[in-house]
Amino acid sequence: MKYEGVIYRPPSEADALILQVTVGCSHNKCTFCPSYKDKRFRIKSFDEIMEDILEAKESGWSFRKVFLADGDALIIPQKRLLPILNAITENIKGVERIGIYGNAKSILMKTLEELKELKEAGLKIIYLGVESGDQVVLDRVKKGVTVEKMIKAGKRVKEAGIKLSVTVLLGLGGKERSKQHAIATGKILTKIDPDYVGALSLIVVPGTPIADEIERGEMEIPDPFGLIEELGLMMANTELTKGLFFSNHASNYLPIKARFPEGKEAALKAISEVLSKRDKDILRPEYFRAL
Repeated sequence: MKYEGVIYRPPSEADALILQVTVGCSHNKCTFCPSYKDKRFRIKSFDEIMEDILEAKESGWSFRKVFLADGDALIIPQKRLLPILNAITENIKGVERIGIYGNAKSILMKTLEELKELKEAGLKIIYLGVESGDQVVLDRVKKGVTVEKMIKAGKRVKEAGIKLSVTVLLGLGGKERSKQHAIATGKILTKIDPDYVGALSLIVVPGTPIADEIERGEMEIPDPFGLIEELGLMMANTELTKGLFFSNHASNYLPIKARFPEGKEAALKAISEVLSKRDKDILRPEYFRAL
């Protein structure tokens, strides 16, 4: 595989074949994200991508899952993306699911019919970084999207029959907007009703704009128990018809996994017990946390 720079993928794609079809992120302005700052966004040529597909084919290995990197590969125009999906399913053995990162802009650039067409070609899951349902927070971190467009994008993926995995970011509102961020994020999750919700905790990376804000005293991140309080408030305000809500990412202090709606109350009870004890020894140690 001919990778350019560091490659990122969702935790659930750990056993997937990673094909880099774009380089970098088409937005690349979020103040909290350090991931693609060293890359200038571009879409790889079909010939470049085909070389990697044929390499996978010639390896003789069978791959159940394929993930298309980098940060927002769904931005690829339909007339170029469809042939990539078809080439994957035609040449790589055993592929059952193709996954991809998307943002609200790239999703809404696709019509419902185009998304259904992508599903038929093998695209079975889209990962959408919602981060927050609080418009004040979204604007401050330069997410470049409105809550309304985020909801519209999420619903379009669901209507197309493609699985939707959403990420939200604990601590993104700082101490100042912790409560508003948690409640509003629960509400946007309820409206989107994704199949999966992954709650991550903000890890401040030196050199990012948000790190500079904190250094200047313009923002303060909640402490570990403050982040867990956010998680509980967010979950309490989330209603999913049938979804998995988890906080088992390496960035989190408290791993929680709950099937909604039946597992919601047990998860909230577990969070409440942790908050009542305030025992740091039961939390993930700081040195084990990672992006």
